[in-house]
Amino acid sequence: MKKIVCLGGGYGNLRIIQKLLPKLPKDYSITLIDRNPYQGVKTEYYALAAGTKSEKEVRVQFPKNDAVELLFGKVTHIDLSGKFITLEDENIHYDYLVIGLGCIDKYHEIPGAEAHTYGIQTLNDSRETFNAIGALKPNASVGIVGAGLSGIEIASELREARSDLKIKLFDRGDRILPMYPVRLSNYVKTWFTDNDVEIIPYSNIVKVEPHKVYNNEDSHDLDICIWTAGVQPVEVVRNLPVEFGVGGRVVLNQYHQIPDYEDAFVVGDCAALTHAPSAQVAESQGEQIADVLQILMKGDPLPETMPDIKLKGVLGSLGSKEGFAYLKERTVTGRIARMLKSGVLWMYKLGGK
Repeated sequence: MKKIVCLGGGYGNLRIIQKLLPKLPKDYSITLIDRNPYQGVKTEYYALAAGTKSEKEVRVQFPKNDAVELLFGKVTHIDLSGKFITLEDENIHYDYLVIGLGCIDKYHEIPGAEAHTYGIQTLNDSRETFNAIGALKPNASVGIVGAGLSGIEIASELREARSDLKIKLFDRGDRILPMYPVRLSNYVKTWFTDNDVEIIPYSNIVKVEPHKVYNNEDSHDLDICIWTAGVQPVEVVRNLPVEFGVGGRVVLNQYHQIPDYEDAFVVGDCAALTHAPSAQVAESQGEQIADVLQILMKGDPLPETMPDIKLKGVLGSLGSKEGFAYLKERTVTGRIARMLKSGVLWMYKLGGK
């Protein structure tokens, strides 16, 4: 029996498995390896951390199929030459490997940032952040470093959860979400102003201490600080003997294979792609990897070129009632945008049942 091993039960690998199963050759099996016995819906970790959703609400069960073996534990080594991975103290060989182990926070060598901040990149990070927020006294101060989508969503959700908190959002640029139209940026900025969230533009955090951050030449006293200012692949991926691109992500060929190791693919946050990491990118890339695997399993030649990954847009929430979207070069704001995001999440969870 030949084996496809999928490391990480995230958006990319689950889409690959979903697409492969109906046409999986009888002499192939799939092994899915993850630390948890369920998928954590990463796009909702901010709500778990803020306390507006329970952990049960950010879980999706893994597929149940006789062709899929589920293994749980930490991947400690990947041997691309020997074609095996080490799951804690057990070696598991593969015919094809898909690495989708996700990312962790990147601290940019800022002193104290890793030791004195909380995060929402992993389920465990989000649990710890939830506990820290829950322990805050009334009128406490919370700083959020990084005003990308994650920073915006945790700031707005936290405001909805705790009206008493003083919230500061440290933004590196001159306006929120500069890659999108000014109208969208202004809408988000206005929401924060109306809801008493302080945006600090042109931020450059140079040091973090317990209950204090240093921004340029200023310091800010905080009860807790949440870090959403960049990500990097997990350590076991960073240790691979491969070429890395922007953000420390693995450089791939057009078929999403690792050059010189064409039986190994990388999907999601660890892959060096033209698009920034997101659930949408991981799923679109997973679709293509599944197509490539189906061709390889048949023994057919791969196409000369692969289609570009095209994104449908971005969806973001501002609490439970408002949101923003940029879809097909159109800006949508308010309740409609929030309903769109809720609908996408509902459809995803429905598809996982």
